[in-house]
Amino acid sequence: MTEPTRDPLHGVTLQTVLTTLVDHYEWEGLAERVDVRCFKSDPSIKSSLTFLRKTPWAREKVENLYVRLMRHKQ
Repeated sequence: MTEPTRDPLHGVTLQTVLTTLVDHYEWEGLAERVDVRCFKSDPSIKSSLTFLRKTPWAREKVENLYVRLMRHKQ
């Protein structure tokens, strides 16, 4: 048997993370919580995914925000 992972992001794509956050906070609220231009100036899922895949510090902030949101929803 395999042991369940403790990683809350296991099996969750970056697109799912971003879409969930945008659905919950909308772009404006997301931009307030994670200060990056791609969330403020003409935001889109596609451009934000491209930026987050190339920018580890921003991706980490977005993933941490997602984990906090999921824990709060439980």
